[in-house]
Amino acid sequence: MTHREGLRTDSIYFTLDGAPFRILGGSIHYFRVPRPYWRDRLLKLKACGLNTLTTYVPWNLHEPEKGVYCFSEQLDLETYIHLAAELGLWVILRPGPYICAELDLGGLPSWLLRDKNMKLRTTYLGFTTAVNSYFDKLIPRVAHLQFKRGGPIIAVQVENEYGSYAKDEQYLMFVKEALISRGITELLLTCDNREGLKCGRVDGVLQTINLQKLAYGAIQYLADLQPQKPLLVMEYWCGWFDVWGEPHHVFSAQDMIATLKELLDRGVSINLYMFHGGTSFGFTNGAVDLGSYKSQINSYDYDAPLSESGDYTNKYHLLRNLLRSFQKEELPHLPAVQGKQVYEPVVLSEHISLWESLQCVDRPFSSDDPVNMEDLPVNHNSGQSYGYTLYETTIYRGGALNSRNHVRDRALVFVDKHFSGVLDYRTQEIVLPNSERERILSLLVENCGRVNYGPALDKQRKGLVGDVTLNHTPLKKFTMYSLDMTHNFINRLQSLKWTSTSQNPLYPAFFRGSLIVEGQPRDTFIKLPGWCKGVVIVNGQNLGRHWSVGPQDSLYLPGPWLKRGDNQLIVFEEHRAEGKVHFAENPQHRKITDVSRQLFCTLL
Repeated sequence: MTHREGLRTDSIYFTLDGAPFRILGGSIHYFRVPRPYWRDRLLKLKACGLNTLTTYVPWNLHEPEKGVYCFSEQLDLETYIHLAAELGLWVILRPGPYICAELDLGGLPSWLLRDKNMKLRTTYLGFTTAVNSYFDKLIPRVAHLQFKRGGPIIAVQVENEYGSYAKDEQYLMFVKEALISRGITELLLTCDNREGLKCGRVDGVLQTINLQKLAYGAIQYLADLQPQKPLLVMEYWCGWFDVWGEPHHVFSAQDMIATLKELLDRGVSINLYMFHGGTSFGFTNGAVDLGSYKSQINSYDYDAPLSESGDYTNKYHLLRNLLRSFQKEELPHLPAVQGKQVYEPVVLSEHISLWESLQCVDRPFSSDDPVNMEDLPVNHNSGQSYGYTLYETTIYRGGALNSRNHVRDRALVFVDKHFSGVLDYRTQEIVLPNSERERILSLLVENCGRVNYGPALDKQRKGLVGDVTLNHTPLKKFTMYSLDMTHNFINRLQSLKWTSTSQNPLYPAFFRGSLIVEGQPRDTFIKLPGWCKGVVIVNGQNLGRHWSVGPQDSLYLPGPWLKRGDNQLIVFEEHRAEGKVHFAENPQHRKITDVSRQLFCTLL
């Protein structure tokens, strides 16, 4: 193979293989896009006038249990990078180990928190040992795909926005050496917002910036930090993420184009975050906690140029027109739009209560004190990462049940299977009805998503993380059931005897029905008007949460996850079922707000 000179930063302009090069990038996460649609999304990225694909690599999905690695099917990173090369795209890889990305725990595996002394994102031995084991599996899979070895990877990012965390001055050097020692030879870079740049430096690594508006002299500040170096906006935020109970965030297409034009006119390289956001399927979403905890929704639409389901938007067409003027060749033709289908409503004619479903759970665990999810002896002693945990104990009186703020994140409270109230961050005490007879107290605790950004990462243990008191006395002798709603659990659930919904369900409950698909399956959106809160599972695939508080009122159901004929729909509902599942061609949002008016985003 002839020698190839990688991406270099010897002047204010990048060069690639000795020729001037400008990065025109877009972020698409393989783990948020159904694998059959990878090609479609990357073709649309290239047709827009971009030349580089960027993607994070989520440790928590690739090593869901300690020492158990997944790099196939939906998580086949190598195939994704090969596909980018086949389509003529360069790749910037962002392997973390921490990635933020609005993923649970910022993409770090929750089993790390089984170590009581864990200090994430530091050179604490328990963390670095785990990172080294993971990188031993990950990096050899991608090292041969680097530019100098004939592949498309032109740069690799060292960690992610560490300047905003900055708890260990030696940590970034550790990550840098972990990459280099395993064969990474391409350009290394870091990324930070303006305020993080001063603490996110590491010798020999190019600094880049994340922003949405050209405020506070951010670009000049980066240029002053690195004289005679090329400028790269590693994350140009096209929109923003959403949290439950608040409006859907949008960002003006005109404002986006104006800012991008100014950057490009100044010779700055760019990467659009996100070019296509996709979906945080299942329980993989993260959360924010900047004084109050807020769980993120499953849709990662991000108001991006390509919508959650891969449709063109006004932003896409405006962006394509802008980028056309920076191209020497004609842009590729636009790939065809994916067809959608509004299926007829499905009646969920059968149900089974949560209490009956407990026979499908792996062996329950008993302890004098409640045990948090991560420390439960399940999943080969890697603990429980996602979903719900049921805590049960016996009580002999009523009175004040107080969580002492030990519920993470939301608990439904039952006495002898009768709903008594909700405990969460805002409501930490409810009153249980009096009775002197023996009764079963049940707390169904939901992990709504671990925080993915900020200083609270080490404090993201879920379930009951301490004592719960009744009339100021700590409750004891708990039995705990792990309800992470895995494929095995759903398969066992199917074999039980379900009851007709003509009989009143005992909530929480699972509801089941069939969607008949005639012809080629197509994308659709599931809507649940009249339902309250729960989870939607189709053909064994966990689509994510539904919750009447919004802003997300529908769940994306990709066509490739359906089949001709009978498709099984299961809805887990905590409070109230309407009985039918409806479908729509596109999602709708009840309330919308401009992200540029949000103080947090403006500061970033």
